[in-house]
Amino acid sequence: MDNIWTYRDEISTLDRDLVGYDVEATDGGIGKIDAATRETDRNHLVVDTGFWIFGKKRLIPAGVATRVDADSQTVYVNMTKDQIKNAPDWQENWDTDDTYRDTYANYYSPFGW
Repeated sequence: MDNIWTYRDEISTLDRDLVGYDVEATDGGIGKIDAATRETDRNHLVVDTGFWIFGKKRLIPAGVATRVDADSQTVYVNMTKDQIKNAPDWQENWDTDDTYRDTYANYYSPFGW
């Protein structure tokens, strides 16, 4: 694995805002992108899961996204719905606390590159 926080080449070359795109796990839809970064060393998506897991948001490192379908406005990730459901809750201050970053990286690393 290269870096869980880096988009795959196919996605990094896209010049579009992913906010509002649907997110599709390997076994179905999980929500919509609420925030997306591209210009940091911690690129990620914040997914609003809506009612699926009681309105919780999940941070997904960029390396877990496998492809983007611009026509259907969908981002595909290399995880099941349960794997995302069991992921750590999104913490708003995650990027200022290395403990949160390490927690996310440890959880998501097997699903990345």
